Amino acid sequence: MPLTRLREKLHGKSLSPMFGTITKISSTTIEAMGLRPSIGDIVKIVSLDGNKSELGMITEVDRNSFFISPFGFIEGFKIGDKVFISEQGMMIPVGEELLGRVVDPFIRPKDGKGTVGATSMAPIMKAPLDPMTRGLINDPFRVGVKTIDGLLTCGKGQKMGIFAGSGVGKSTLMGMIVRGSEAPIKVVALIGERGREVPEFIEKNLGGNLENTVIIVATSDDSPLMRKYGAFTAMSVAEYFKNQGKDVLFMMDSVTRFAMAQREIGLALGEPPTSKGYPPSVLALLPQLMERAGKEEGKGSITAFFTVLVEGNDLSDPIADQSRSILDGHIVLSRELTDYGIYPPINIQNSASRVMGDVINTEHKKAAMRFKRLNSILKENEVLIRIGAYEKGNDKELDIAISKKEKMNGFLQQDPDEVFEFDTTVAELKQIIA
Repeated sequence: MPLTRLREKLHGKSLSPMFGTITKISSTTIEAMGLRPSIGDIVKIVSLDGNKSELGMITEVDRNSFFISPFGFIEGFKIGDKVFISEQGMMIPVGEELLGRVVDPFIRPKDGKGTVGATSMAPIMKAPLDPMTRGLINDPFRVGVKTIDGLLTCGKGQKMGIFAGSGVGKSTLMGMIVRGSEAPIKVVALIGERGREVPEFIEKNLGGNLENTVIIVATSDDSPLMRKYGAFTAMSVAEYFKNQGKDVLFMMDSVTRFAMAQREIGLALGEPPTSKGYPPSVLALLPQLMERAGKEEGKGSITAFFTVLVEGNDLSDPIADQSRSILDGHIVLSRELTDYGIYPPINIQNSASRVMGDVINTEHKKAAMRFKRLNSILKENEVLIRIGAYEKGNDKELDIAISKKEKMNGFLQQDPDEVFEFDTTVAELKQIIA
């Protein structure tokens, strides 16, 4: 009888772990045989002497073999090393313990504060929200930046893009939004950026304050898989807090580096390159990430800001173009405005928030439209005004715009350390236009 019970307990359990062996190694992939894995399975690669191990993902399966894309560096592995299926798979620990921490895409600490004590598990990859479970975006999301709150008002659950060339001020604006945001939880994903930028962003842009903030880091020296899944990990962390009924600010820098990571993976797997070398999988991957943000009925919301690097200020770049079509609005930063000393350099004429009309009152909407019109008239006639070719009285509306120019420029400028209340911003906007 004891033997029978023992057999029942052991039924379906493998006491000798199955493993495969490496048969070929290249610079980007590892070929192995001996297992029957599925696409997307996570495996652990272990050297025969046990001194080196690395995680990888099954990216291609053949009749007798399978191919692994490693999450780390493959130097040191040899033909004959073992490959095990990882029991954890594409799951990460999540919980309140993550707040105030800097971690990698597998929630391993990067801040030297010891292991993250989270016990709940969440999948890295998950289907986006069902359209019929999404809540209507009808509440404003205050970020403490006058130009955005006043002229490009965001809503809770909105997806916004920040488009800019290199060195224009994306990171500074990100820091302003994170500091000034009213969201009780903030999740920041730094994907594919320089290693130096991580401590700089924490100290300079966040003032060293990581209260209620989680930072997921995958720097440019990490493998393409780490950079790709770093973005999905950050979104899973944000979803955990959203499911607790909280409003979450999700900030990602940058979508372009994320797309470049998938480009490396896709081309290594033999996908055909399309515009600017991006394979088709890149364009399919962007909505899988971005559509996971939003507002869900009966739960909280994820308000997301994605930065997009536009090379040479070319907004027709395939990644920028695809992102604009998915997002609910875009904030364009202009190098020209930095030349005029206007920070943050937000080009209000080229920027838009698609939900603005649903989250603000009529007076605020009229004031914002009037401000944009006067600013546009000034831009159109700037050359005439500067050379003295315009005579006062020829155009009544232009005269009004010229008289308000100084106050309007003052409204568009804001010190990186300043945070303005939403009501104060709206009141100042109405006063300028009055």
